Amino acid sequence: MDTGTGAVVVDVAGFDALLHLLATERRVLGPVLADGVIGIGPIDGVADLPAGWTDEQEPGRYRAVRRDDEALFGYAVGSRSWRTEVSPSRVTLVHIRRHAAGTDAETQEVVPADPTEGVEPVAWIGVRGCDLAALAITDRVFLGGDHPDPHYAARRPVPFLVAVDCGSPASTCFCTSMGTGPAATGPDHPGPTPDLHVTERCEQDRHEFVCRAGTEAGRAVLDALAALAEIRPTEPADTEAADVIVAAAAHRIECTRTLDTEGLAARLEASLEDPRWDDVASRCLSCANCTMVCPTCFCSTVETTTDLAGTEATRTRVADSCFTLDHSLLHGGSVHASTRSRYRQWLTHKLDTWWDQFDTAGCVGCGRCITWCPVGIDLTEEAAAIGQPSHHAGGAR
Repeated sequence: MDTGTGAVVVDVAGFDALLHLLATERRVLGPVLADGVIGIGPIDGVADLPAGWTDEQEPGRYRAVRRDDEALFGYAVGSRSWRTEVSPSRVTLVHIRRHAAGTDAETQEVVPADPTEGVEPVAWIGVRGCDLAALAITDRVFLGGDHPDPHYAARRPVPFLVAVDCGSPASTCFCTSMGTGPAATGPDHPGPTPDLHVTERCEQDRHEFVCRAGTEAGRAVLDALAALAEIRPTEPADTEAADVIVAAAAHRIECTRTLDTEGLAARLEASLEDPRWDDVASRCLSCANCTMVCPTCFCSTVETTTDLAGTEATRTRVADSCFTLDHSLLHGGSVHASTRSRYRQWLTHKLDTWWDQFDTAGCVGCGRCITWCPVGIDLTEEAAAIGQPSHHAGGAR
């Protein structure tokens, strides 16, 4: 059966068949519930997905709780983004080996690590619009310059992307302000086109998935699925229902949390000495949680380790954070020696100077930094307060 337009509707059994089909040629990763958090892990089928679970998120608070239905994707986002799959926290860069060349001489061999080592075909299931937009940003960071990062370049084209519209946003989400969600695709969406674009409909009388192919690879998968499961072409009512789900999620976000980006970069740049920086620094623990969960942060450092014999050294790139004191350490001391300076560096980089470097903001509105901040510091609140006269006396929190 040819799926024609590349848009079909499948039930839960059909979606399970889709996952099994993808698993025949790829390792499949998707949302899993583990240790009380909906995160990313290997899946074999629908049984491994967090059916009937959602996440309650507030500043400084995350809880996985039961839903009143069996939705497979009825949550917002977990602590780990898909960026960690293409930019791992530890990457071996080079091996340096010393060889004896004679009585009084020796040679040194420098062996770059193979960027493709360990890279295998993979499918990502349940990618949200905000995380797709984050991939587009990290593409610019790691691939857009004169010297693309070979390790990122080896991993980035590999995943088969199954994006799922977000119908259950958290209270910390503000993707509508950044133009990154809750829809996973669209004419103005900044992220890469997924191979399959899915909207889940979980209602009292039905549980279906509207699946649309975004690439030829996605169309081929839907064509192959037609021989394995019961599917039907989409009808106008299916598309309308999917649009209603996305519109309802967008309305919920707009009524809960927003970030006014109009003139924001210029206001931040003109407010580097605003007293609000002292106010937020008095609350910030400089723990780096916000940067660790952010889907676009890319700070790193390089570690060198030597074996006990002293014959081989390995240099490894390790994820770091601009909130650590040593990250800006130069001869004479740290450039950002205070928590005030480090928080200001992070926020202004995300919402101001990132535009100068990469022609985009460094934030996609996923809200992770708000949820996973131990003291509940809210990026949208701080960005709104800085540079405003009404907040110069310390400001409301």
